[in-house]
Amino acid sequence: MGRILCLLLGVGIFLFLFRIVLFKTGLIHTVKKWRRTIIDLFHVYQHFKVPEFNDVQENHLYRKVYTYLNSLSSIEDSNFTNLFTGKKSNEIILRLDQNQAVGDEFLGAKVCWINKEDDEDGARSFVLKIRKADKRRILAPYLQHIHTVSDELEQQRNTELKLFINVADEKKNIRWRSTSFNLPCTFENIAMETDLKNKVKSDLESFLKGKQYYNRLGRVWKRSYLLYGPSGTGKSSFVAAMANFLNYDVYDIDLSKVADDSDLKMLLLQTRAKSVIVIEDLDRFIASKSTAVSVSGILNFTDSILTSCAGDERIMLFTMTGKEHIDPAMLRPGRVDVHIHFPLCDFAAFKTLASNYLGVREHKLFPQVEGIFQNGASLSPAEIGELMIANRSSPTRALKYVINALQTDGDRRGNARRSFLESGSRRSMSEDASSEMSGSLCGGGGSSPAVKEFKKLYGLLRIKSSRKSESYDAARDIHVD
Repeated sequence: MGRILCLLLGVGIFLFLFRIVLFKTGLIHTVKKWRRTIIDLFHVYQHFKVPEFNDVQENHLYRKVYTYLNSLSSIEDSNFTNLFTGKKSNEIILRLDQNQAVGDEFLGAKVCWINKEDDEDGARSFVLKIRKADKRRILAPYLQHIHTVSDELEQQRNTELKLFINVADEKKNIRWRSTSFNLPCTFENIAMETDLKNKVKSDLESFLKGKQYYNRLGRVWKRSYLLYGPSGTGKSSFVAAMANFLNYDVYDIDLSKVADDSDLKMLLLQTRAKSVIVIEDLDRFIASKSTAVSVSGILNFTDSILTSCAGDERIMLFTMTGKEHIDPAMLRPGRVDVHIHFPLCDFAAFKTLASNYLGVREHKLFPQVEGIFQNGASLSPAEIGELMIANRSSPTRALKYVINALQTDGDRRGNARRSFLESGSRRSMSEDASSEMSGSLCGGGGSSPAVKEFKKLYGLLRIKSSRKSESYDAARDIHVD
């Protein structure tokens, strides 16, 4: 009896020590791996690949699987997991690393996902490993479950916008890199006339509601804008305000990193719906020819069969310092629907800046500032805003700096602005005169009565703002109620 008790005690001590060795040394993971290998010998598995791209366009199922897998608690059991900071400073987000596996269970069946990345071309995919015996029973409902969960997660995160930038990567499948888009610009805090803001917001709201209308017309559901004006007048802030208003992601295309016209088309194909596609300083690229993309390639990017196939639910934005030397074919309706001029700052815009930057709506120096503006002096909103930021602790000192800057640099900028507007006015008058003398629709570059009627038909309206400058020149579609 005593011998049996000693034997049992010895077995218990051995098991206790073995358990300690098993768990404390990590031997348990090796044992589990061997166990899975042995079990796999008695089962037949089938593999399903979910590539990131379907030929050239994004595979939406890949994004849903990505969202779903990164929400699983079992991701912590992966051999290699990436850690990222979340929206909150104390929030940690786990992301599955390449060529790592994560397990999942659905309706009593165990499945495995592998995050694959090809070493040669960088092509990414998820591979689902499932037992053949379970495939018929769970595959369809499991994929539907992934759709449902990922959609719920996307709705919870729909306030987090992304900024995508194109990259010149040797791995040709990787064309976009993204980061969080957190710019707080809105139509409420940018320096722009209230009337113009309301027109733009109304135009965007009509676009958001216009899917059925565009489909009925047989047109791609997109809207394109040209933002032109001197540097520092708020074009980039306007882009951010528009993205935040629409709740759209932003794709910023750097033409210097585009290999050729075909590469530009591929970039468009790999953008997502509900996005703002931006090409900044387009006139500089065209004038300097510092990009491998041709003018024809840009024309096809804005209006072609490709755009009709991959341009739905997108806003296209182009920025320029001026459009005087641009081929009118690039700016015709259908390619660019709305033209918005961003002039140098005037007194109304200055008051908006003072309210936003200094918290001042009225000040004793305002009449002096208004008088300087009325004499023709002006600066860009960025220049005035920087002076206010540097002296924000003292509004009076900030306004004095602005007055001093307007009296020095402002006179030069204002005179240049007046010259530009006067030359533009003379050019418009000469164009009107030539149009009256021209009688042929195709003659001499003039504008015949037939052309005028054509423009009226398509609503090419020049809307004058209270600043007496061309701020909103829209080739508007029929209004959608």
